[in-house]
Amino acid sequence: MTRYLDYSATTPVDPRVLEAMLPYFTEHFGNANSLYAIGRDAFTTLEEARTSIAGNIGAKAPSEFVFTSGGTESDNMALIGSMNRLAPDGGGHIVTSAYEHHAILEPAHWLEKQGHEVTLVKPGADGHIHAEDVAAAIKPNTKLVSIIHANNEVGAINDIKAISEVAHAAGAVMHTDAVQSLGKIPFDVEDLGIDLASFSAHKIYGPKGIGGLYIRRGTKLDPFIKGGGQEQRRRSGTQNVAGAVGFAKALELMIAEQETEMPRLVALRDSVIEQVLARLENTITSLDSGDRLPNIAPLIVKGVEGESMLLQLDNLGFSISTGSACSSGSLEPSHVLLAIGIPQVIAHGSLRVSLGRYTTQQDIDDFVEALVPIVERLRAMSPVYTRMFCSGK
Repeated sequence: MTRYLDYSATTPVDPRVLEAMLPYFTEHFGNANSLYAIGRDAFTTLEEARTSIAGNIGAKAPSEFVFTSGGTESDNMALIGSMNRLAPDGGGHIVTSAYEHHAILEPAHWLEKQGHEVTLVKPGADGHIHAEDVAAAIKPNTKLVSIIHANNEVGAINDIKAISEVAHAAGAVMHTDAVQSLGKIPFDVEDLGIDLASFSAHKIYGPKGIGGLYIRRGTKLDPFIKGGGQEQRRRSGTQNVAGAVGFAKALELMIAEQETEMPRLVALRDSVIEQVLARLENTITSLDSGDRLPNIAPLIVKGVEGESMLLQLDNLGFSISTGSACSSGSLEPSHVLLAIGIPQVIAHGSLRVSLGRYTTQQDIDDFVEALVPIVERLRAMSPVYTRMFCSGK
């Protein structure tokens, strides 16, 4: 039996979401841009989904929400679209953080090659990005500030409202990657004061291949994908109506169940951390203070490779991650852990246990029972662990 403990990588589609989507694959399959009846019906459905999502993120108008293919496209659209409009000849400056998702870091590096400057703000010792550090990075030519709302590996929730105030005081546009936070904690674009925000449906029990970008009215942004001029000429391509329906339904369910789900996940998260730290010496959590996502338990098992633990847990039916799913094929230590000051020699021992709607206390208890002998066995064979903790014994 598989015990899925990697909900930050992706989530199963909720059966209620699938039920809402199914008619739009077969019976109501029209192109939302066609002028005849089934096309007009598809357009109406698409706009209903847009209105629902816009309302649930606190947007002032449905037109402030653009459907995309997912979080990566939304992040690329926010960064490249902004800089192409705000500094078309290069020479602009972007402030972001050293522990962003690669969907932010890669387009930032690409923009650097196009003649823009990029400053990576490091998180503090508590694992959070602080507004005063963002303020210190601001330059006269700063056009865009992009700071992740909740980090995807350690779960740190950043004070985006304070950072937005810093960005706006400098005349810069404020973007946040909210892929991991949407639906899991309260989120309101007006309250946070942001201009742009990226989302993805498959992180909240919706389908893959659909996401969105919030664009505050008046925010200047060049189209990232050009073509037929769909999405009010801001993102071309035939819209994914079934995906939009699924995204809207998934977010509706997340918000409806948030009040009861948040404390349940916090209890499970804390149970993972407490049990592992109690049962295994030389084990820490990489984030233990400040605002944190309720569903991520970031662990570091010293002297053991995360990949070795992952593979042996997989053999026993447990699906977990050593970090971001998008870079899990890399043998390099996590850039997130290095950014928050975890030494490279122990960063290799990271595990990200991420919990979700179908996780139970029994799953947690069984995971810990499986992990302990695996770690003890690997450590007994590990010259690294022997050098680190067993010399002189």
